[in-house]
Amino acid sequence: MGTPVDPVPPVIRSALAAAADSPGYPQTAGTPDLRAAITAWVTAACEAAPGFAVLPTIGSKELISWLPTLLGIGPGDTVAIPTVCYPTYEVGARLAGATVVRADSLTALGPAPVKLLWLNSPGNPTGRVLPAAHLRKVVAWARERGTIVVNDECYLPLGWEAAPVSVLSVCDGTYDGVLAVHSLSKRSNLAGYRAGFVSGDPALVAELLAVRKHAGMMLPAPVQAAMVAALGDESHVDGQRSRYRARRALLRPALEKAGFTIEHSEAGLYLWATRDEDCWSTVDWFAGLGIVVAPGTFYGPAGARHVRIALTATDERVESAARRLAG
Repeated sequence: MGTPVDPVPPVIRSALAAAADSPGYPQTAGTPDLRAAITAWVTAACEAAPGFAVLPTIGSKELISWLPTLLGIGPGDTVAIPTVCYPTYEVGARLAGATVVRADSLTALGPAPVKLLWLNSPGNPTGRVLPAAHLRKVVAWARERGTIVVNDECYLPLGWEAAPVSVLSVCDGTYDGVLAVHSLSKRSNLAGYRAGFVSGDPALVAELLAVRKHAGMMLPAPVQAAMVAALGDESHVDGQRSRYRARRALLRPALEKAGFTIEHSEAGLYLWATRDEDCWSTVDWFAGLGIVVAPGTFYGPAGARHVRIALTATDERVESAARRLAG
């Protein structure tokens, strides 16, 4: 269903344990070491020029769900989200009392003002990757209208058939109105640590920091230390990426042989599959094989004929699923 199952890398666990004696309140802004580690990682992985700001978050879901509220977005404002997407984008907008519009193109948004526009590349659940030219077009469109653009880039390190790019890489060193959200849940198996961060527009990050300080949104000090270790070590990420690649190579052809079409799925941890029937019928069919998948309607009405199949299962379970699919 999407929960990491592989072990937390030893280098991260060691850092967490070493920082366990942390009796004081942690810094909402992050320790200097953590801010430096995030900055170095964003510079390299996101191909970002200097000038962006960074802020650790209690996982990415917390930030996504509260971002509209933290930025003062509310009733009378519009938040645009993809037609098929992570449900928390809509949840966050509704918590703030804003109006939600689903659209996959700028044309579909029409002339109405949009306060915040969510992008998700690589996408969940579809695995779709937005090219740099499209991201650049969106940023230019948004700046003309005073719209905040936020790209959820949690799956950026997991490209398979396409090379994902960060929205920060198309800003030409000027990050006004642009934010990128990242998580260590999948790349480092840290879903249980709640370790994430946001980077981009210094003014927006400062606004988030000011509110989060008073709201008590502080990442525990041992987790901050663990994040420094995780961001400074790419070897464990390479190993985890290899595990996911092997599982994908086993599961995708098994699904296709069973009559499914895999759409998008160029990156990330999911296969977006359909056999052109109601998704609940597909869910029921998989359940008959002892396999749990997510119905596409969880991610929006446009997903009604798809299911999301995760690569986050053990090697043994993925192999078992492939055998069951083969009959």
